[in-house]
Amino acid sequence: MINTYRWTRKIFRAGYKKDLEETDLYATLTQDRTNNLGEIIDKAWEREVESCAKKKNDSKPQLLRVLLRCFGKPLLLIGIAEAVMELFSRMYQPLLLATLLRYFAIDKKEWSDEVYYCAGGIILLSIMDAFITHYCVHCSFHIGLKIKVACTTLIYQKILKLSNSVLDSETSVGQMVNFLSSDITRLEASLVDLHYIWIAPLQIVWITYITFFEIGWAALIGITVFLLFMPSQAFLAKIIAPLTLKSAEKTDNRLRLMNQVITGLQVIKMYVWEIPFSNLVEKARKREMSVIKKYSILRQLALTLDCCVPRLSIFVAVLSYVLFGNYINAEKVYLVTAYYNVLRNSLIFGFSMGLHQLVQALVCIRRLRSFMLHDEITKTRQNLIYQTVTDSYALSMTNVNAKWHGDGKEDTLRNVSLTVPPGSFIAIVGQVGSGKSSLLQAILQELPLTSGSIECHGRINYVSQQPWIFASSVKQNVLFGQTMDKSRYDEVIRVCQMESDINSFPHGDRTIVGERGMNLSGGQRARINLARAIYKDADIYLLDDPLSAVDSHVSRCLVDKCIFGYLKEKTRILVTHQLQYLQLADQIIVMNNGSIEQKGTFDQLQALGHDFMKLVKAADTKDKEIERRQSEMQRQISLKIETKDHGNILPIDTKETLAKGHISRKTLFAYFKASKSPIMITLMMLIFLANQVVSGGSDYFVAFWVNVESSSWHEMGNSTWDFQWEGPLSRDFMLYIYTAMIAAIILLWQFQTIVYFNVCMWSSINLHSAMFRSILRATMYFYSTNPAGRILNRFARDINIVDLLLSMCVFDIIVIGLITITVILMVIAVTPWLAIPTVICVCIFIYLRMIYISTSRSIKRLEGTTRSPIFDLLGASLQGLTTIRASNAEEILMSDLCVHQDVHTSACFLFLSTSRAFGFYIDVICQLYIGAIIIAFTVVDGLAVVSNIGLLITQTMALTNMLQWGIRQTAELESQLTSIERILEYSHLEEEPMIDSKPDAKPPDDWPTKGLVKFKNVNLKYNPRGVCILRDVSFIVMPKEKIGIVGRTGAGKSSVINALFRLACVEGEILIDDVSTGAIALHDFRSKISIIPQEPFLFTGSLRQNLDPFDQYSDAILWQALQDVELKETISEMVAGLNTKVSDEGSNFSVGQKQLLCLARAIVKNNRIMILDEATANIDPYTDSLIQKTVRTKFVNCTVFTIAHRLNTIMDSDRIFVMDAGHLVELGHPYILLQQKGYFYNMVQQTGAVMTENLIDIAMKNFYKMDRSPSR
Repeated sequence: MINTYRWTRKIFRAGYKKDLEETDLYATLTQDRTNNLGEIIDKAWEREVESCAKKKNDSKPQLLRVLLRCFGKPLLLIGIAEAVMELFSRMYQPLLLATLLRYFAIDKKEWSDEVYYCAGGIILLSIMDAFITHYCVHCSFHIGLKIKVACTTLIYQKILKLSNSVLDSETSVGQMVNFLSSDITRLEASLVDLHYIWIAPLQIVWITYITFFEIGWAALIGITVFLLFMPSQAFLAKIIAPLTLKSAEKTDNRLRLMNQVITGLQVIKMYVWEIPFSNLVEKARKREMSVIKKYSILRQLALTLDCCVPRLSIFVAVLSYVLFGNYINAEKVYLVTAYYNVLRNSLIFGFSMGLHQLVQALVCIRRLRSFMLHDEITKTRQNLIYQTVTDSYALSMTNVNAKWHGDGKEDTLRNVSLTVPPGSFIAIVGQVGSGKSSLLQAILQELPLTSGSIECHGRINYVSQQPWIFASSVKQNVLFGQTMDKSRYDEVIRVCQMESDINSFPHGDRTIVGERGMNLSGGQRARINLARAIYKDADIYLLDDPLSAVDSHVSRCLVDKCIFGYLKEKTRILVTHQLQYLQLADQIIVMNNGSIEQKGTFDQLQALGHDFMKLVKAADTKDKEIERRQSEMQRQISLKIETKDHGNILPIDTKETLAKGHISRKTLFAYFKASKSPIMITLMMLIFLANQVVSGGSDYFVAFWVNVESSSWHEMGNSTWDFQWEGPLSRDFMLYIYTAMIAAIILLWQFQTIVYFNVCMWSSINLHSAMFRSILRATMYFYSTNPAGRILNRFARDINIVDLLLSMCVFDIIVIGLITITVILMVIAVTPWLAIPTVICVCIFIYLRMIYISTSRSIKRLEGTTRSPIFDLLGASLQGLTTIRASNAEEILMSDLCVHQDVHTSACFLFLSTSRAFGFYIDVICQLYIGAIIIAFTVVDGLAVVSNIGLLITQTMALTNMLQWGIRQTAELESQLTSIERILEYSHLEEEPMIDSKPDAKPPDDWPTKGLVKFKNVNLKYNPRGVCILRDVSFIVMPKEKIGIVGRTGAGKSSVINALFRLACVEGEILIDDVSTGAIALHDFRSKISIIPQEPFLFTGSLRQNLDPFDQYSDAILWQALQDVELKETISEMVAGLNTKVSDEGSNFSVGQKQLLCLARAIVKNNRIMILDEATANIDPYTDSLIQKTVRTKFVNCTVFTIAHRLNTIMDSDRIFVMDAGHLVELGHPYILLQQKGYFYNMVQQTGAVMTENLIDIAMKNFYKMDRSPSR
């Protein structure tokens, strides 16, 4: 328990001289390391699960029991130490004070050595109190930190095991972030006052016993007020508990929405959905704040009771004692006051906070326990058998039925039976929602089986349909934890056609690709995703449509060199829409409605007739063109960074910016200013001052009263039998004044808390709104350079601090600051020469605080920034969970978590230790100051009035318990103001220019009426300090013209669209119907352009909200749009119809269905300009054909830009734009361009002889039948 924190002096010196960095952090203690704590709690949880499984009463595992088994023993030892302090050390100090005051009441000549023993005893017990207190608090927080680390590990391990049905319906990134940012943080802080729940009642008994012998039955009456307080606090805690749970749920919902906004903002901007999403988040925030408001009201009531009950108890005890016919003296009054101050700390604050923290902890544990009881993927694997490689078959599926949700009515897969020979190549085809990907998910054990069995012989690896790229280098994305084998690595890079890409990157394969590969093109992401899978050796490779995101040449190379070259001896199962490769398959599986409709070789299926040929013909309605389906001409994902030029590789991996230096007072002023209520702020300050004046006045009044009664008692010869009041005021009047003061204090406290917390709540609401508004209006460059986890951290952790913690911190500082000023003035007024030690102590406090603030500020900032990588890892893991599990990479991800968490733990422990060290030194100085006061009265100033002595000693003893907390709270305020600082930083981001409409520049409602588009010398760059991606691009697109845009990787295809939407830095002029878009508000012209993106975007809400977020159209119009895209029947079969709930990221719809819904949106809007941004890259031929047909019929009067996935889809365009290195190198009709034998001709030639012939035929037929009017 003897811990003087000497080791922290080094970090204090460093923190005072400079801003601390991660390199200044100490290595994590062995006992705090994530892998050690994770192993301990994981084993304990497994034992708990096994124990409950053996019981017959269906009992469920209890996380609380697990935590007690792991951390209960040290927690118990802390409780024993705290009991010794509270029931021994603090109990004897008032007795010694009473003895001291008894001597002060008599002539100094009659003093004995007992006076000095009492004085020394008070000082020694106070110093011992400081040692034990800080030891216990330090250990409590340290155990809480261990619990946080252990639970973080447990949660992450659970995430890696969660079944997909749970991921789709019951969890989200927002909820997981809330677990780690709020729930576990509350759990971490819940142990500090926990033991006061049982220590405080023992103190009540002990204090009642002592005070009864001093003031008789009046003591029982005073204690009764305390006793009445306990059930009221328990009652409040009972009400607060469900509010805490409800608040967490509302926060989950808000963060779920925020995650969708952050990850989908690029699409939100193009759709001009800022207002609908703003309304959704605002509603979620209001629902959250309505619960927090109720919670705050109860906290206000509890806080009023906390602060008023001690005074009320003293008042009742003194009043009762006087009304029983007794006179009051300093010894009795200040003995009772001292003991009631002890009770105030242990019962009002300790017991109250302990009860509150216990309720919070139990709610958090209950939420975490519910999460831990979710279904795991391992529980769905009972019908799966894995064996070593054999010659008989690699994979066997027998009568497999499977569905994602156990309560679902229909199976996702129905009666699937399949045998795959080793080394064979299997192709799986089918229409949207036919069950192709679900079949692979069943093989991967991700889709739970309801019946049947699956036998796999050998190791499996998987390539996901939507590439999963994490924020790291290209090399690390490929290796993914595997040992580096240079020759194998180089071969994988070669066969995956990545050599030229890597050579173009500024740092080769060490180039950081950023979160989700956001500075890579779609084709580059797909190839890295493929390379990762094949670098790890396996026997069976499941390939979920990896060819859709690459151009025809690359696609052919991947098939020849990778699938039929590098993997030629492996079993390959390919889900594909590239029908030209079906003839290469050993077996073709045709899926329909969850069943295998047909299977066999290409020739066998062709001979079977109608069904298979219908599917093949759906690839295109142009005869032989079908059999050689054209894949994507490589593109840049909309809003992502083109990688052709080195200047565009953005520093997405840059660490979060650390603010430097001290936090300005302006930050605190900005917090209160955000309430937008200067009148209420002024009223709040006046009430605080009035409350303290009345409170200090009541204390001084009691001393005055004691002096008067003591004088009267002495004049009556110390006789209580004929005691007569001799004061200047009547005794009754004194009682009336005291009563009025106590009543005023209670009322002022209530008003004070109501006004204060309302101001804080308004500030919190407005700060969130300002930050969210800024995020919505920020440029896309900001999103390119900041991971989603980093942004989400501001809306999770930082907003949580502002909502719940900052207000209490500021409140404590104001109250304790006013009390400190009052006590210092009393000390100086009673004994002026004590101003000298007082000034010395204040100077020491200021010096220590200055050193501590500098250090704690840096450490707190480090604590915040080292937390963000944990959130980033969490988000990335949830996005790529299937790939992670298929690669058996759980241990790799756990290792990453351990690294990030250990750094964060080091920062947390250092902050804890420096905070305790500062508090310890402040407490010791305070105890020495009390010693100086006592010595002053015993040695120097023995003639002082005894009531004044009692007043000063009791006030300074009470202040000591608060002062170090108050000073530490000022440091904590600086730490918490970093959250305000971070929020304000994101509230003033660089905004897109001219977002909102201006009446004088607003175009007519029917603009554009034609759809005429002109580019004049347009240059575009994504990085304001980077190079231009588009260079001097000029063209004119006539109304109703259909334009196809093609080009190689990084050529600038999507950049043309981004320039049209003004999503980056644009120079030059873009006109629509001869109106410059630079002179029109972004919302005005973006809303006039429809787009179908490659990655369809659906948000959580109803289907109707997804189609018509502004609620502008009738149900009839929406149903008609659904019918146009052939989804009306599917939606009609859903119980809720248009009100059907859309899950996170539209996970309850297939990729093809989501794309069709995006098309339905465009039909509803009916704009004159339409863009298809590789909208058919990842969908089957039938859906592709449906989209093309719908575009041709529904948008015949629109200007259409199509970034080509398949050359056949743009060969009937009016004109082709060929992009290369940011330049428009060719434009004209496809047939004319083919005659010129330039860029476009070479691209067509690379598709092969048969395909070239078909494409030329399509272009020629279209050329001779098109309307060749002069306007064209």
